[in-house]
Amino acid sequence: MEVKSRHHLRSDEVREIETSLEDALGVELDADTYELVELEDSKFDIVLVNGDPMVVYIDDEPFLTVQGANAYPPTKRVVTVDAGAVSFVSDGADVMRPGIVEASDDIEAGDLVAIAEETHGKVLAVGRAKTTGDEMVGDSGKVVESVHFVGDDLYEFVV
Repeated sequence: MEVKSRHHLRSDEVREIETSLEDALGVELDADTYELVELEDSKFDIVLVNGDPMVVYIDDEPFLTVQGANAYPPTKRVVTVDAGAVSFVSDGADVMRPGIVEASDDIEAGDLVAIAEETHGKVLAVGRAKTTGDEMVGDSGKVVESVHFVGDDLYEFVV
């Protein structure tokens, strides 16, 4: 992933990110520096929070990266998967209903969500919900499309 440009964000841009993440995920970022990294060969732009890639813009919407969600655990828009789904989700597979043990009831179709594993609560991926949270647990069907996951180019990005 080639860096196209890199610059510090203005205070109003920082406020917009912080407000968006607090509203969507219930997290409060506590940081001294915010730096936008625009990437040449990627559909994502990254925000370095105190030098670490904690926020990603997905379709112009700020959301936590996998690293960001593990550093600032979300209390909203979380889909929890069982141990059987962990290896698939970690490899970038979409999330199927049988692997889900719980989903936040605040999730709407089209929302970005954090996908966490059941045992330790660690976030494995970020995805886009295909249905509401209360319709995610069930017997069959794809309900979350994977967007960013452990081990992908974004996860491996080093400044």
